[in-house]
Amino acid sequence: MHEVKAMALQHAQPMTRHAFAWPALPLCLLSCSLKSGCVLALQVQGELAVVDKTNAQVQSFARVNFVDACEAAINEQINIEYNVSYVYHSLFAYFDRDNVALPGLAAFFKAGSEEEREHAEQLMQYQNVRGGRVRLASIIQPEVDFNHAEKGDALYAMELALSLEKLNFQKLRELHDVASDANDAQMCDFIEGTLLAPQVESVKQVAEYVSQLRRVGKGLGVWEFDRKLQADLDAQAAA
Repeated sequence: MHEVKAMALQHAQPMTRHAFAWPALPLCLLSCSLKSGCVLALQVQGELAVVDKTNAQVQSFARVNFVDACEAAINEQINIEYNVSYVYHSLFAYFDRDNVALPGLAAFFKAGSEEEREHAEQLMQYQNVRGGRVRLASIIQPEVDFNHAEKGDALYAMELALSLEKLNFQKLRELHDVASDANDAQMCDFIEGTLLAPQVESVKQVAEYVSQLRRVGKGLGVWEFDRKLQADLDAQAAA
């Protein structure tokens, strides 16, 4: 009986020792793990040194891999958005006059002005997120009268709007090129998703309005176009 117990204990002890032992890492894996940890520690120390040297009065703590060319290009695009918004606001004021009285076109250009200003503010917010500095520039004084002897005011204004929308699209493409040249994938994603996608839709919409106004002429057709435009805007607001 004692011999059976002794044999059982003799076989159980090695099993107990191995049950709680951690497997040893191969030397090569352990060496790689230590090297990776050392490299990461050095990188963290480097970033910490950058933060420590940052002058909060003139620099941003959030800035990382954001080159000066991208910062300058964003400020330029902000100025473009504000200039387009200013022209659209002038168009709103023109079509809202009592001796012009086209409320649909007035509402359309007012909404367009607000949209372009919203784009400028989105760019300003993005500039701050990336640690850049927003620098606003002066904007050009727009026209105040938009009547055209041959085309009439509605078609002339809509062709002007189409040229501005297409120019804005080209400028956004140039902004994207600056981000791409800097290998700034996050900025490219912001431009594509937030700005370029709706800009393409705006170009298409205004191009259709130009085609329609060229068909209707300058008289009663413009009034009918304005009524339809107003109804569409009201439907969008109610949706």
